[in-house]
Amino acid sequence: MCPAASPVNTDRGWIIPIGGAEDKVNDKTILKRFCELSGGKDAKILVIPTASQLEDTGPRYVEIFESMGAKSMYIPVDEREDCFKDEIIETLNRATGIFITGGNQLRLSTILGGTPVAKLIRSLNANGVHVAGTSAGAAIVSEHMIAGGKTGPTPKEDGATMAPGLGLTNKLIIDQHFRQRDRIGRLLAALSYNPFISGIGIDEDTAAFISPQGIFEVVGAGAITVVDPSELTHSSMHDARHKENITLIGMKLHILGEGSKYDINTREAFA
Repeated sequence: MCPAASPVNTDRGWIIPIGGAEDKVNDKTILKRFCELSGGKDAKILVIPTASQLEDTGPRYVEIFESMGAKSMYIPVDEREDCFKDEIIETLNRATGIFITGGNQLRLSTILGGTPVAKLIRSLNANGVHVAGTSAGAAIVSEHMIAGGKTGPTPKEDGATMAPGLGLTNKLIIDQHFRQRDRIGRLLAALSYNPFISGIGIDEDTAAFISPQGIFEVVGAGAITVVDPSELTHSSMHDARHKENITLIGMKLHILGEGSKYDINTREAFA
């Protein structure tokens, strides 16, 4: 699934996957940058708290964005039938920025997937609306989403559970809470299925601000691990036994701190 096509002479919106646990109290660096990108005091930020089952998740982000001068509200999309309601579609159409909260990735894919809300998010992003997601909300922005899997440093045959994402990009697969939850093994396992794409593991309180041109900048307190499988010469995934370790030869890896950049089209990293 390719991202929705942008109209001629129209830049698509930025995509901002966040590794989770972003600062919401002190400098709020990542959230402030997203708010400014979405229009600052003219921003209309719509929060989608579907992944979370906590009642205060949506209102908390609304309060944060409004404290920055933006207009904000959340839509309670708790069931698939909510994604077909005209009032929710109308509200979504007025947004200059969309923020998808953390929680359970499978709640996002099973509730939003294939609905008018998911299709509209793709279309709005193609028409210049910026989309950010934290934790589960970060995972779902890609075409192929990591829905679960094993922690640990070694990729295994059963190391990653995959599900469809929103498809805002088809050139990345994203994992979150990366260093904090030791998820390099499951990112490698996910990449072994599809070496066409690059993998990015985003630490907590860290974000990839992906421009319309496909270049992302690292923002936040942690780092982003980029795994480039384009020169992969061998993968044992196809004949691995259940739970067996996977052999991967020829992977390229970058560790990018704040301010570093990566071009997802050319697969070049810049300090």
